[in-house]
Amino acid sequence: MKLKFTALGLLLFLAVIANAQRKPRNTTNDTIKSNYVPSDLFSPLFYSEKGNEFHSANGDPGPKYWQNRVDYQLKANIDTATKTLSCDENITYTNNSPDALQFLWLQMDQNTYKKDARSNFVTGFQPGANQHTDGYQVESVYILQNGKTQKAVYVITDTRMQIRLPMAVTAHGGKINLLIKYHYTIPGDFGGRTDHVLTKNGRIYEIAQWFPRMCVYDDTRGWDTLPFLGAGEFYCEYGDIDYSVTVPADMIVAGSGELVNPAEVLTAKQISRLTAARNSDKTIMIRTPQEVTDASSRPVHKGTLTWHFKMANTRDVAFGASNAYVWDAARVNLPGGKKSLAMSVYPVESVGNDAWGRATEYLKGSIEYFSEKWFVYPYPVAINEAGIAGGMEYPGIVFDGINDKGKELFWVTAHEIGHNWFPMIVGSDERRYGWMDEGFNTFIDVYASDAFNHGEFAPKRDGEYAPRGGNPADEIIPTLLDPNAPTIMTAADAIAEKYRHPIVYFKPAFGLVLLREQILGKDRFDYAFRNYIHKWAYKHPQPDDFFRSMENGAGEDLSWYWKGWFYNNYKLDLELVSAKYVSGNAKNGIQVTVVNKEQMSMPFTIEVKLKDGSKKRISLPVETWLQNKATTFTIPTTTEAESVTVDPDNALPDINRGNNSLKVK
Repeated sequence: MKLKFTALGLLLFLAVIANAQRKPRNTTNDTIKSNYVPSDLFSPLFYSEKGNEFHSANGDPGPKYWQNRVDYQLKANIDTATKTLSCDENITYTNNSPDALQFLWLQMDQNTYKKDARSNFVTGFQPGANQHTDGYQVESVYILQNGKTQKAVYVITDTRMQIRLPMAVTAHGGKINLLIKYHYTIPGDFGGRTDHVLTKNGRIYEIAQWFPRMCVYDDTRGWDTLPFLGAGEFYCEYGDIDYSVTVPADMIVAGSGELVNPAEVLTAKQISRLTAARNSDKTIMIRTPQEVTDASSRPVHKGTLTWHFKMANTRDVAFGASNAYVWDAARVNLPGGKKSLAMSVYPVESVGNDAWGRATEYLKGSIEYFSEKWFVYPYPVAINEAGIAGGMEYPGIVFDGINDKGKELFWVTAHEIGHNWFPMIVGSDERRYGWMDEGFNTFIDVYASDAFNHGEFAPKRDGEYAPRGGNPADEIIPTLLDPNAPTIMTAADAIAEKYRHPIVYFKPAFGLVLLREQILGKDRFDYAFRNYIHKWAYKHPQPDDFFRSMENGAGEDLSWYWKGWFYNNYKLDLELVSAKYVSGNAKNGIQVTVVNKEQMSMPFTIEVKLKDGSKKRISLPVETWLQNKATTFTIPTTTEAESVTVDPDNALPDINRGNNSLKVK
């Protein structure tokens, strides 16, 4: 028999068939008390823009991705009597962008110490009267363009300098040189990231953010001219840096990059010891504690010496200088048979295997782990320097606490050298997106602690990952419950100090742990994360590049996760509301109902504890919550059970663990 349908009749018929074929596992959505709205979390329009020729849809740099280049030549001198650094700077700027640049912008970070600096007013806290300097004292600025040298027209605004050019720097490879002569007073112990402090055998200088650096010009917003306010750290271009530092002859300089004139500034004994260290997995003393006060540990005893360093393909350089340094070193073994050199410099007050005597071991172990796991350390030297900056990172050198010991010294060493991967290698904009710097680095630290010396300092439980030393999943809950807490995507300088570690360090780091261990699995996560690092090494990724790269590399639409965890502080509360035998018989299995009560969703594990002492687990994917606020399913069993528990390992940030378990009825 032939059936005849009108158009409306056909639609009705198809609807009936579709409903007959659809057998929902959940039928109680309308009566469940829950704040969860599946359509809010799983709406498809997460990315506001499509991929383009600069930033591809798959998270890679696009086929027309470009990046400007900056090379520096720096000749610095430290006057220890006046605590003044003076410098002649020659910047070679290459404009690879498609735009002609009529003006240039530079970062002037030392101006953050001036009395009227904007950074003094971010928190309403004014530094003390003796906690200021006059910032950069610019003596002259010249430009060298098309073979002609002339005085530059420039304007300094807080921590930025604009140079207004008589002729634009041409697109697609145009070059210009900036010649800047300046000096500044080195901040004292109030410097934070750069300072000087007196120790038993002499003064230690930690010199960072010491030369005007070019602002980044990129395809996202053109010139990135955010002022330096403190919390939002750096965004810099890559290039080669050739720098020299002239200091009193009795001082040791430990700087980013490779020392290229050792014969001029070291003794024959120190050069021999460094050669031995390059071939030793055990730490070799280069300058012993006893030699610190021995004049023969320096090649000359009067006047000054100039230390000359070079560093290729870097965003920045920093250095420490002191006549009080004890110095040791050891070989770093890298994948593919490559080698680097780990070194530590510290005063006699920090000597001892419970303190800085193991600093080079910590540095070496961290670099070897990060290189094997994620990306090979690219620089010839890595330095751990002891001072009062107390934990600060620059390419190839870290400033760690002079009084740090044991696990605290290991953790701060691993964390600060880890920054060489984020953001020194993967050059994200940490002035805007602090989480792409601190959060990513804190994440890789967690596993470095597990790996070092068979877990000597594992698990990682410090103020950056688990502030109160407890279960990380539980420790994020106070932040999630705080209605005033900012989100991860908040501008770095807009996050109050109260929330800085929880939001910039801990939440993104724990978020990546969840992504690796609960959502994607270790293999898929590691593959995608390595791909992201390799594709964006020495380049400038934006947040969407990371999100897209992880989704493409792992093969998952993770927009729900980025939305709930990174753009919002959505809470998770999985409640086990029912656990009973099917038809009252254990052999028929246990029927379980779980309700999602808050805005966030997660895949989850459920465990049955049987009366014979054994346990059985099943895992449910995030798609469980794609349509429903509740899910009901049967766990196969053949014997009687005692209890059922959702998230038995307490791995998820569930805000109410009191509703996660039930006795079986």
